[in-house]
Order: sequence, then structure tokens, then C-alpha cells
Amino acid sequence: MARLLRMTQHPSPTRFFSQSLTMLQPADPARRLLLFAIRQIGAHGLQEASAAQAMLTAFGKDFRRPLVLMRTFMFDMSQAAANPIQIAPWCCYRMTGGEATLLDILGRIEREPEIAAMLLADLIGVRDADSVAVTANLLASAFRDLGLPID
Repeated sequence: MARLLRMTQHPSPTRFFSQSLTMLQPADPARRLLLFAIRQIGAHGLQEASAAQAMLTAFGKDFRRPLVLMRTFMFDMSQAAANPIQIAPWCCYRMTGGEATLLDILGRIEREPEIAAMLLADLIGVRDADSVAVTANLLASAFRDLGLPID
């Protein structure tokens, strides 16, 4: 009976979070901004104001292009995805595997578009993620053009 109880017990919260939040947040400002926007838009919707404020702070008067592309990328992913992507709260200093993969995809999309598209398709659980990859490429280009490359 004691063995059965041990098998049905839930893991401690510390163990759960240490297993699901495997990576530290990046030090790179472009990746941190992307992570913040992914978390805020993912948790609160496309019109989330603090993501817009963060883009305004980072890009100044040219903030609209990366903001619209970020919202479009998140919308395209939500429409195409067969699997949910786990995101952590905005204040968490660690990242989930899905968040780390998204940042990796956005960092690779301009240099290695085929690999990035395959990673994206695998992450969202579809065979063909080319339409979402195009939006990811446009988003990465906007960041690069405005002085925050995602390398």
C-alpha cells in the first residue's frame, strides 16, 4: 500500500519547476525583449500593452514594425499549432524548453531558414510551418534593421 501511495504522489513544486524551467534567460537584450513579448502576448493576448511599451522603449519611434510582426508571429503560431507551447510568467528568470526553442528559431531563421523551419514545425506539431517561418523571418529582419539583431 505504501508503494502505491508513493507512485501516485505529485512531485514537489520545486522539482516540477526545476524540470520544466531548464534554461536561464538570455543575457542578450534582443532575446530578452523577444522573451518578454512572447510571455506577455502569450498570456494576455495580442493587444497586451506592456509588450507594446517594451517595444517602444527599445526601438523608439520605429517600434510599430517589430510590434506588429511580433503580434502577427504569435497569431500565426496560435493558428497553425497543433501543440501548446509552455510559457513561464514574465518575472521568471528561467525559460521553458519551448521558449528556448522559439528564441533559437528566431536567432537562426535568417542564417539557416530550413533548419529553423524544421524546428518550428516540430515545436508546434505540424508537418509544414513555412507560413509561420516567413513571419519569423520578417520579425528577425525587423529587429536586425532596427539595431537589435537576434544572433
